[in-house]
Amino acid sequence: MSNAHPSSAPVAPTPAPSDRFALVRADLDRLEARLRDVSDVPYPPLAEVVSQLVRAGGKRLRPAVAFLVNQIYPAPPERSLALAAAVEMLHTATLVHDDVIDEAALRRGFPTLNTVWSPSATIRAGDYMFGRAARYAAATEHPRVIRLFADTLGVIVTGELRQLYHRPVGLPSRQDYLDRIYGKTAALFAVAAEGAAELGRAPEGAVAQLRDYGLNLGMAFQVIDDILDFTATEADLGKPVGGDLREGIVTLPVMLYAEAEPDSPLLRRLWDATREGGSARTAAVDAVVAAVGQSPVIEQARDEARQMVARARAALAGLPDVPARAALDDLAVYSVGRRE
Repeated sequence: MSNAHPSSAPVAPTPAPSDRFALVRADLDRLEARLRDVSDVPYPPLAEVVSQLVRAGGKRLRPAVAFLVNQIYPAPPERSLALAAAVEMLHTATLVHDDVIDEAALRRGFPTLNTVWSPSATIRAGDYMFGRAARYAAATEHPRVIRLFADTLGVIVTGELRQLYHRPVGLPSRQDYLDRIYGKTAALFAVAAEGAAELGRAPEGAVAQLRDYGLNLGMAFQVIDDILDFTATEADLGKPVGGDLREGIVTLPVMLYAEAEPDSPLLRRLWDATREGGSARTAAVDAVVAAVGQSPVIEQARDEARQMVARARAALAGLPDVPARAALDDLAVYSVGRRE
């Protein structure tokens, strides 16, 4: 494939780091309008749910990645918009399913759908949103992008099943952890970057580089999320602190804490309480959350995220030197520096 970015194209000033979405603000506004349009949803209660879930917002990082890539390798605007909408709707659908699996009551500070609807109805609402995302993907009219989307959906669903049925008491292996955060987060960042490169007819080498960028950015983003689960406040998170551990999901900070404190009585108490069940488990989780949050392992986990971000930034080397590439680099730096 040829590089579709004209070397003589005018170069706009690179936005300041605090305005990292400036280059794609108009695209993100169009995306918001597309996602919020539920006029074609045939069942009014479902239309209201889809609208509320979209309006609950989010950082829109995944579509921003897609739009920035398409400023490096331009694609037809409607196809670029369709890809961004597919990625963001798929992300939103996964959150609906995650909340059912985790029996979560809060998401971004608001009651989750499964606190209002039954679990089976909530799952079906998530399924509808998966279908809606697939329709957006089909609107790209690009076979390789549609296949990428389908493969990513398979990865995500496999990850959901693994999370539902494979929660051993104790520590997962490092590979199990990496596989989980790939399916949970990184796969969507990867498809946003790779899919946009495919739409923009980027050279094959650049497509591979941008997939590496998205994958490593997504891995780092999830590691930081796992850190914030121990260090942020409930107000910052919009959900209870230590939520993963309360659901039996062991993440990198706990794994590093166990390596540093192999004989920790707090962890022994947690594993025992998990096997036995009952109210003792809540106290055990609280103690571990507090200990991990104040431990040096938090900085160790952040160092691992920094290494992932370094790989993401390195993957941008050799791409056209335009403001959008600098914005992708800034986005990677931002992702590892988040404190909420």
